[in-house]
Amino acid sequence: MSGAVDEIILHNYPQSPVAEKVRVGFGIKGLSWRSVEIPRLPPKPMLVKLTGGYRRTPVMQIGADIYCDSQAILRELERRHPSPGFFPTGDEGLLWSLSRWTDGALFDLAVKIVLGSAGENLPKDFAEDRGRLYLGPDWAEGLKAANAELPHLVAQLRTQLAWLEQQLSDGRPFLLGEAPSAIDAQFYHVIWFVHGRWKESIQLLSEFTQVLRWEENVGKIGHGTMTGMSAEDAIGRARQCMPLECDPATGNDPQGLKAGMSVVISPDVDGGEQPVEGIVAAASADTITLHRTDPDAGDMHVHFPRAGYKVEVV
Repeated sequence: MSGAVDEIILHNYPQSPVAEKVRVGFGIKGLSWRSVEIPRLPPKPMLVKLTGGYRRTPVMQIGADIYCDSQAILRELERRHPSPGFFPTGDEGLLWSLSRWTDGALFDLAVKIVLGSAGENLPKDFAEDRGRLYLGPDWAEGLKAANAELPHLVAQLRTQLAWLEQQLSDGRPFLLGEAPSAIDAQFYHVIWFVHGRWKESIQLLSEFTQVLRWEENVGKIGHGTMTGMSAEDAIGRARQCMPLECDPATGNDPQGLKAGMSVVISPDVDGGEQPVEGIVAAASADTITLHRTDPDAGDMHVHFPRAGYKVEVV
Protein backbone atom coordinates (compact mmCIF):
# COMPACT_ATOMS: atom_id res chain seq x y z
CA MET A 1 0.00 0.00 0.00
CA SER A 2 3.03 2.30 0.00
CA GLY A 3 2.00 5.44 -1.90
CA ALA A 4 -1.36 3.92 -2.81
CA VAL A 5 -3.27 6.05 -0.29
CA ASP A 6 -2.30 9.20 -2.19
CA GLU A 7 -2.59 7.78 -5.69
CA ILE A 8 -4.94 9.75 -7.95
CA ILE A 9 -7.61 7.71 -9.70
CA LEU A 10 -9.82 9.37 -12.32
CA HIS A 11 -13.06 7.68 -13.30
CA ASN A 12 -13.65 8.98 -16.82
CA TYR A 13 -13.95 8.15 -20.50
CA PRO A 14 -11.85 9.55 -23.38
CA GLN A 15 -14.60 11.55 -25.11
CA SER A 16 -15.72 13.45 -22.00
CA PRO A 17 -15.03 17.20 -22.32
CA VAL A 18 -15.22 17.80 -18.56
CA ALA A 19 -12.78 14.94 -17.99
CA GLU A 20 -10.50 16.61 -20.56
CA LYS A 21 -10.51 19.71 -18.38
CA VAL A 22 -9.24 17.67 -15.44
CA ARG A 23 -6.75 15.74 -17.58
CA VAL A 24 -5.24 19.07 -18.68
CA GLY A 25 -5.10 20.00 -14.99
CA PHE A 26 -3.01 16.88 -14.40
CA GLY A 27 -0.75 18.03 -17.23
CA ILE A 28 -0.33 21.52 -15.79
CA LYS A 29 0.82 20.00 -12.51
CA GLY A 30 2.81 17.16 -14.11
CA LEU A 31 0.98 14.50 -12.11
CA SER A 32 0.88 10.72 -12.43
CA TRP A 33 -2.57 9.18 -12.21
CA ARG A 34 -4.61 6.05 -12.79
CA SER A 35 -7.49 5.95 -15.26
CA VAL A 36 -10.64 3.89 -14.74
CA GLU A 37 -12.75 3.99 -17.91
CA ILE A 38 -16.46 4.25 -17.17
CA PRO A 39 -19.45 3.86 -19.51
CA ARG A 40 -20.57 6.92 -21.46
CA LEU A 41 -24.20 6.20 -20.59
CA PRO A 42 -25.90 4.88 -17.46
CA PRO A 43 -26.07 2.50 -15.76
CA LYS A 44 -22.68 2.97 -14.12
CA PRO A 45 -22.91 0.48 -11.25
CA MET A 46 -19.23 0.46 -10.30
CA LEU A 47 -19.00 4.25 -10.21
CA VAL A 48 -22.10 4.76 -8.08
CA LYS A 49 -20.75 2.32 -5.49
CA LEU A 50 -18.20 5.05 -4.79
CA THR A 51 -20.39 8.13 -5.25
CA GLY A 52 -23.70 6.92 -3.86
CA GLY A 53 -25.57 7.78 -7.06
CA TYR A 54 -23.72 10.63 -8.73
CA ARG A 55 -23.23 9.61 -12.37
CA ARG A 56 -21.58 12.61 -14.06
CA THR A 57 -18.07 12.47 -15.48
CA PRO A 58 -15.40 12.70 -14.17
CA VAL A 59 -15.04 11.56 -10.57
CA MET A 60 -11.67 11.61 -8.80
CA GLN A 61 -10.77 9.09 -6.12
CA ILE A 62 -7.85 9.28 -3.72
CA GLY A 63 -8.00 6.34 -1.34
CA ALA A 64 -11.42 6.45 0.30
CA ASP A 65 -12.04 10.10 -0.63
CA ILE A 66 -14.27 10.65 -3.64
CA TYR A 67 -14.44 14.03 -5.41
CA CYS A 68 -17.49 14.79 -7.54
CA ASP A 69 -17.54 17.63 -10.09
CA SER A 70 -14.46 19.26 -11.61
CA GLN A 71 -14.74 22.16 -9.13
CA ALA A 72 -14.06 19.83 -6.21
CA ILE A 73 -11.41 17.95 -8.18
CA LEU A 74 -9.36 21.00 -9.19
CA ARG A 75 -9.65 22.50 -5.71
CA GLU A 76 -8.32 19.30 -4.12
CA LEU A 77 -5.50 18.96 -6.66
CA GLU A 78 -4.39 22.50 -5.79
CA ARG A 79 -4.50 21.71 -2.07
CA ARG A 80 -2.48 18.51 -2.38
CA HIS A 81 -0.11 19.64 -5.14
CA PRO A 82 0.30 23.42 -4.81
CA SER A 83 3.29 23.73 -7.14
CA PRO A 84 3.05 24.51 -9.99
CA GLY A 85 -0.11 26.34 -9.01
CA PHE A 86 -3.37 26.65 -10.88
CA PHE A 87 -3.44 30.38 -10.08
CA PRO A 88 -0.04 31.80 -11.10
CA THR A 89 -1.23 35.43 -10.95
CA GLY A 90 -2.76 35.03 -7.48
CA ASP A 91 -6.29 35.83 -8.71
CA GLU A 92 -7.83 32.66 -7.28
CA GLY A 93 -11.18 34.11 -6.24
CA LEU A 94 -11.66 35.92 -9.53
CA LEU A 95 -10.81 32.83 -11.54
CA TRP A 96 -13.20 30.63 -9.58
CA SER A 97 -15.89 33.22 -10.29
CA LEU A 98 -15.04 33.15 -13.99
CA SER A 99 -15.18 29.35 -13.98
CA ARG A 100 -18.88 29.50 -13.12
CA TRP A 101 -19.36 30.99 -16.61
CA THR A 102 -17.05 28.62 -18.49
CA ASP A 103 -18.55 25.57 -16.79
CA GLY A 104 -22.10 26.94 -16.85
CA ALA A 105 -23.52 29.22 -19.53
CA LEU A 106 -20.62 28.81 -21.96
CA PHE A 107 -20.58 25.01 -21.76
CA ASP A 108 -24.38 24.88 -21.97
CA LEU A 109 -24.18 26.95 -25.17
CA ALA A 110 -21.63 24.52 -26.61
CA VAL A 111 -23.86 21.57 -25.73
CA LYS A 112 -26.84 23.14 -27.48
CA ILE A 113 -24.77 23.76 -30.61
CA VAL A 114 -23.33 20.24 -30.70
CA LEU A 115 -26.60 18.46 -29.94
CA GLY A 116 -28.72 20.83 -31.99
CA SER A 117 -26.51 20.56 -35.07
CA ALA A 118 -26.61 16.76 -34.90
CA GLY A 119 -30.40 16.75 -35.06
CA GLU A 120 -31.84 13.34 -35.86
CA ASN A 121 -28.35 11.89 -36.38
CA LEU A 122 -27.86 11.55 -32.62
CA PRO A 123 -28.20 7.96 -31.38
CA LYS A 124 -31.55 7.71 -29.61
CA ASP A 125 -30.16 6.55 -26.25
CA PHE A 126 -27.47 9.24 -26.25
CA ALA A 127 -29.95 11.95 -27.25
CA GLU A 128 -32.34 10.94 -24.49
CA ASP A 129 -29.65 10.79 -21.80
CA ARG A 130 -27.76 13.97 -22.63
CA GLY A 131 -30.87 15.85 -23.63
CA ARG A 132 -32.48 15.10 -20.25
CA LEU A 133 -29.26 15.92 -18.44
CA TYR A 134 -28.64 19.31 -20.04
CA LEU A 135 -32.01 20.45 -21.41
CA GLY A 136 -34.39 19.29 -18.70
CA PRO A 137 -37.66 17.33 -18.77
CA ASP A 138 -38.72 18.82 -22.13
CA TRP A 139 -35.42 17.81 -23.69
CA ALA A 140 -36.93 16.67 -27.00
CA GLU A 141 -38.44 20.11 -27.58
CA GLY A 142 -35.17 21.62 -26.40
CA LEU A 143 -33.25 19.73 -29.07
CA LYS A 144 -35.68 20.93 -31.74
CA ALA A 145 -35.32 24.51 -30.51
CA ALA A 146 -31.53 24.26 -30.53
CA ASN A 147 -31.61 23.01 -34.10
CA ALA A 148 -33.96 25.80 -35.20
CA GLU A 149 -31.95 28.47 -33.37
CA LEU A 150 -28.53 27.22 -34.44
CA PRO A 151 -27.45 30.41 -36.29
CA HIS A 152 -28.32 32.47 -33.20
CA LEU A 153 -26.46 30.09 -30.89
CA VAL A 154 -23.38 30.16 -33.10
CA ALA A 155 -23.50 33.95 -33.15
CA GLN A 156 -23.45 33.93 -29.36
CA LEU A 157 -20.43 31.61 -29.32
CA ARG A 158 -18.67 33.75 -31.93
CA THR A 159 -19.01 36.79 -29.68
CA GLN A 160 -17.44 34.96 -26.77
CA LEU A 161 -14.63 33.61 -28.94
CA ALA A 162 -13.91 37.21 -29.89
CA TRP A 163 -13.41 38.00 -26.22
CA LEU A 164 -10.82 35.22 -25.99
CA GLU A 165 -9.16 36.46 -29.17
CA GLN A 166 -8.82 39.92 -27.62
CA GLN A 167 -7.29 38.49 -24.42
CA LEU A 168 -4.68 36.61 -26.48
CA SER A 169 -3.99 39.39 -28.99
CA ASP A 170 -0.66 40.39 -27.40
CA GLY A 171 0.79 36.97 -28.26
CA ARG A 172 0.77 35.55 -24.73
CA PRO A 173 0.92 31.73 -24.78
CA PHE A 174 -1.81 31.28 -22.16
CA LEU A 175 -4.77 33.31 -20.98
CA LEU A 176 -3.00 34.85 -17.98
CA GLY A 177 0.47 35.11 -19.51
CA GLU A 178 3.47 32.81 -19.69
CA ALA A 179 2.23 30.07 -17.35
CA PRO A 180 -0.87 27.89 -17.83
CA SER A 181 -3.58 28.13 -15.21
CA ALA A 182 -6.84 26.48 -14.22
CA ILE A 183 -8.78 28.92 -16.37
CA ASP A 184 -6.91 27.67 -19.45
CA ALA A 185 -8.17 24.16 -18.73
CA GLN A 186 -11.66 25.47 -18.01
CA PHE A 187 -11.91 27.36 -21.31
CA TYR A 188 -10.08 24.69 -23.26
CA HIS A 189 -12.55 21.91 -22.50
CA VAL A 190 -15.32 23.93 -24.17
CA ILE A 191 -13.26 24.63 -27.31
CA TRP A 192 -12.03 21.01 -27.37
CA PHE A 193 -15.64 19.82 -27.22
CA VAL A 194 -16.91 22.11 -29.98
CA HIS A 195 -13.87 21.53 -32.18
CA GLY A 196 -14.15 17.77 -31.87
CA ARG A 197 -17.94 17.32 -32.11
CA TRP A 198 -19.24 19.99 -34.50
CA LYS A 199 -18.10 19.78 -38.11
CA GLU A 200 -18.74 23.48 -38.80
CA SER A 201 -16.38 24.50 -36.01
CA ILE A 202 -13.39 24.58 -38.37
CA GLN A 203 -14.98 27.37 -40.38
CA LEU A 204 -16.01 29.29 -37.26
CA LEU A 205 -12.64 28.98 -35.50
CA SER A 206 -10.65 29.91 -38.62
CA GLU A 207 -11.53 33.54 -37.86
CA PHE A 208 -9.78 33.35 -34.49
CA THR A 209 -6.10 32.75 -35.14
CA GLN A 210 -5.01 33.64 -31.61
CA VAL A 211 -7.54 31.21 -30.11
CA LEU A 212 -6.27 28.44 -32.40
CA ARG A 213 -2.67 29.21 -31.37
CA TRP A 214 -3.67 29.10 -27.70
CA GLU A 215 -5.63 25.87 -28.22
CA GLU A 216 -2.51 24.27 -29.65
CA ASN A 217 -0.42 25.48 -26.71
CA VAL A 218 -2.85 24.00 -24.19
CA GLY A 219 -2.99 20.73 -26.13
CA LYS A 220 0.79 20.45 -25.91
CA ILE A 221 0.62 20.51 -22.09
CA GLY A 222 -0.55 16.91 -22.19
CA HIS A 223 -2.22 14.94 -19.44
CA GLY A 224 0.61 14.05 -17.09
CA THR A 225 1.44 10.35 -16.79
CA MET A 226 -1.52 7.97 -17.00
CA THR A 227 -1.76 4.22 -16.39
CA GLY A 228 -4.91 2.14 -16.50
CA MET A 229 -6.77 0.61 -13.58
CA SER A 230 -9.85 -1.60 -13.31
CA ALA A 231 -13.02 -0.49 -11.57
CA GLU A 232 -12.73 -3.50 -9.27
CA ASP A 233 -9.25 -2.46 -8.15
CA ALA A 234 -10.44 1.09 -7.54
CA ILE A 235 -13.25 -0.15 -5.31
CA GLY A 236 -10.75 -2.40 -3.54
CA ARG A 237 -8.52 0.62 -2.97
CA ALA A 238 -11.35 2.50 -1.29
CA ARG A 239 -12.06 -0.51 0.93
CA GLN A 240 -8.41 -0.73 2.01
CA CYS A 241 -8.19 2.96 2.97
CA MET A 242 -9.78 5.28 5.47
CA PRO A 243 -11.12 8.69 4.42
CA LEU A 244 -9.26 11.79 5.50
CA GLU A 245 -10.33 13.45 8.71
CA CYS A 246 -12.44 16.58 8.19
CA ASP A 247 -12.80 19.77 10.19
CA PRO A 248 -16.44 19.42 11.26
CA ALA A 249 -16.88 23.16 11.89
CA THR A 250 -19.86 24.43 9.90
CA GLY A 251 -20.32 27.85 11.49
CA ASN A 252 -22.53 30.46 9.83
CA ASP A 253 -23.95 27.98 7.34
CA PRO A 254 -27.07 29.52 5.74
CA GLN A 255 -28.84 26.15 5.80
CA GLY A 256 -27.83 25.39 9.37
CA LEU A 257 -25.82 22.34 8.30
CA LYS A 258 -23.95 20.56 11.06
CA ALA A 259 -21.79 17.46 11.22
CA GLY A 260 -23.94 14.37 11.76
CA MET A 261 -26.97 15.60 9.84
CA SER A 262 -28.53 13.34 7.20
CA VAL A 263 -28.78 15.12 3.85
CA VAL A 264 -29.29 14.52 0.15
CA ILE A 265 -27.29 16.33 -2.53
CA SER A 266 -28.08 16.80 -6.20
CA PRO A 267 -27.16 19.26 -8.98
CA ASP A 268 -29.37 22.35 -8.75
CA VAL A 269 -30.65 21.82 -12.30
CA ASP A 270 -33.33 19.27 -13.13
CA GLY A 271 -31.34 16.66 -15.03
CA GLY A 272 -33.31 13.69 -13.74
CA GLU A 273 -30.37 12.47 -11.67
CA GLN A 274 -30.32 10.33 -8.55
CA PRO A 275 -29.52 12.36 -5.42
CA VAL A 276 -26.73 11.23 -3.11
CA GLU A 277 -27.60 10.50 0.51
CA GLY A 278 -25.12 10.69 3.36
CA ILE A 279 -24.12 12.11 6.72
CA VAL A 280 -22.51 15.54 6.82
CA ALA A 281 -18.86 15.23 7.80
CA ALA A 282 -17.97 18.86 7.01
CA ALA A 283 -19.48 21.86 5.26
CA SER A 284 -17.79 25.11 4.24
CA ALA A 285 -18.61 27.95 1.87
CA ASP A 286 -17.20 26.03 -1.11
CA THR A 287 -17.37 22.31 -0.22
CA ILE A 288 -19.62 19.81 1.52
CA THR A 289 -18.35 16.37 2.53
CA LEU A 290 -20.61 13.41 3.18
CA HIS A 291 -19.75 10.21 4.99
CA ARG A 292 -21.30 7.14 3.43
CA THR A 293 -20.71 3.39 3.50
CA ASP A 294 -20.94 0.85 0.69
CA PRO A 295 -20.88 -2.94 1.26
CA ASP A 296 -18.03 -3.35 -1.24
CA ALA A 297 -16.14 -0.06 -0.97
CA GLY A 298 -16.42 0.48 2.78
CA ASP A 299 -16.43 3.87 4.56
CA MET A 300 -15.86 6.87 2.32
CA HIS A 301 -16.01 10.64 2.25
CA VAL A 302 -17.74 12.01 -0.85
CA HIS A 303 -16.93 15.66 -1.59
CA PHE A 304 -19.16 18.06 -3.56
CA PRO A 305 -18.93 21.76 -4.38
CA ARG A 306 -21.55 24.02 -2.83
CA ALA A 307 -21.80 26.12 -6.01
CA GLY A 308 -24.20 24.42 -8.39
CA TYR A 309 -25.47 21.82 -5.92
CA LYS A 310 -28.59 21.67 -3.77
CA VAL A 311 -28.40 20.27 -0.24
CA GLU A 312 -31.57 19.17 1.55
CA VAL A 313 -31.78 17.98 5.15
CA VAL A 314 -33.73 14.72 5.54
